Order: sequence, then C-alpha cells, then structure tokens
Amino acid sequence: MLNKHLHIGIAYLMPLPPPTAGATAQASHEPHRISITPLFLDVDEWGKVETCNCNLHARRCRFNMELYKLSGRKSGGVCLNCRHNTAGRHCHYCKEGYYRDMTKPITHRKACKACDCHPVGAAGKTCNQTTGQCPCKDGVTGITCNRCAKGYQQSRSPIAPCIKIPVVPPTTVASSTEKPADMRFLEDAGKHIRKHQGRDYANANPFTNTITNTVQIHILKAEKAAEWWKFTVNIISVYKQGANRIRRGDQILWIRSKDIACKCPKIKSMKKYLLLGHDENSPDQNGLVADKSSLVIQWRDTWARRLRKFQQREKKGKCKKA
Repeated sequence: MLNKHLHIGIAYLMPLPPPTAGATAQASHEPHRISITPLFLDVDEWGKVETCNCNLHARRCRFNMELYKLSGRKSGGVCLNCRHNTAGRHCHYCKEGYYRDMTKPITHRKACKACDCHPVGAAGKTCNQTTGQCPCKDGVTGITCNRCAKGYQQSRSPIAPCIKIPVVPPTTVASSTEKPADMRFLEDAGKHIRKHQGRDYANANPFTNTITNTVQIHILKAEKAAEWWKFTVNIISVYKQGANRIRRGDQILWIRSKDIACKCPKIKSMKKYLLLGHDENSPDQNGLVADKSSLVIQWRDTWARRLRKFQQREKKGKCKKA
C-alpha cells in the first residue's frame, strides 16, 4: 500500500515497506484517494504525483478513483472551477452559450467566444459549442441565423422571419387578346370596387394623380369613437404617398360610421388590405382616413411584385397622369 504524507502544502506518495504475510502483491500498488488540495494533483500508473492537465483554465483539481481505474490506472485528475468559459474534466471544451475560437489554442484565455445568435432568426440563444452554429428557424440560414435561405424571402413576422417565395408558373406567350399582367391586376381591383361601390376603377392606375396614397395595411383592432370608427392598423408597405408622410408600423385608420354601415369600404379585423386613397385630415390630425371614395381591397400576395413594378415605372416618369 502507498502511504501519503503532506508537507508544507506539497503532496508525496511514499511506498510502504514490503507487504506482510497475508497481504497481496496487488495491495502494494493500490493508491489512496487523494482529496481536494490547492495544488494540481494527478497520479499516473506508477503512483507518481503529476500536475493535472487543466489547459491553464483552473487552479485546483481533485483525484477520482473511479476515473483512475477506468483510464487503466493512467490518470484520475478532475479540474475544478474551470475559468474563461470552459468546461469538462480538463477544461478542454467551451461551456454552454460559448463556442471554440479555432484561431486560438485551447490554453488561451479567450479560446471560447460567446454565441451571437440573431434575436429574431435564431430559435434559441445556445449555439454549437464546437462550430458556433446557432439553431435557425425555418427558412433562415447562416452561422448566427441572420439571413434567409435560398428560396425564401424576408417577412415582417418575428415568428416566421423568412417565408417561401411564391412559385411563379412558367410564362407563356401572350395571345393578341390576352391582357398584360399589370392590366389584369387593375381589373381585379376594379371588380372588387364595382362589386361593393358600383364604381368603375378597372383602368385606374394606383400611381396617377387621382390617388395620393397606396399602402398595404393589416387591420389589428377596431373601436367606435363618436361618428367615426378607429382602426389600429399595421402599415406593411408604402407604395405611394402624398404630402402627408406615411411611415411603416402601427398607425390609426379613421372611417366614418355611415361608411362602415354601408360597407363602403368593407373591412374586417385581422385581415390585410390594399388601401388607395387621398390625403385628408383625420379627427385627431394623426393617422389615415378612408371613405366611400377610397379603394380598400382585400390583399393578395400576387400583387406585391406588380405594385413594385408600378412604383418603378412612376419613378421613371412612365405612369400616365390623370
């Protein structure tokens, strides 16, 4: 059996005299369990005290007999209180929330970097401790989940920041009687307006002088305010605006009660609409106003690309002025 003596904070393993009768030869090579000390202590297969391998990230270690046996009596040291955001028996990997900086050795005090997962694109804050890859939401890619994957486009939803790009069917050669896509879009809008208001806007361009505001809105809630209805809306996209600047985000849309009663325009909560209207003063000088002369059409995703085309044509001065 090996005997342990402590002297001024230094541990020694000293062999005892040869075993007496009845003692086995194996017992003479069986080390004692070493308790926690302020030193780095480990024991090799010959019972020799060595420094624990903590990769310069810990100041103390302890001896574990079970690990010593499992290692084939080669090492039983376990590092304590790993620093510099490391973890493991030898402080040899990064703790949760950090990942390895492969440009630095594991012994470097900055060998582990904090995860930098995107607050919207990532599904969590904990990254892979080796590669730094964050868990991304559907349609999101990148080490930090900061961009949309191929075939996806950015949305305004924090829950699903990237959505699939609608598949456009292959274009076919238009016949002489087939109308351009832009005109079909305008006629779609005209059908909605004729149905609810009896007016013919089939050939109305949303970028003519007769229409000053063209925006995509999402109705969030509605409440009655005297002779007005007050709608809280989210401005998703602004395609055209007049003298009164319109900003994206939450705003107020005012509609007179009598117009709501005759369903001109017809609006439902939690629906998206395309609003084409004019600059008018709202009751509290803050927000948008829609009336029976405004065009409020339930939104279709296929319109976004066409409206962008109108927007580009207007910038180039190609839209006809009414």
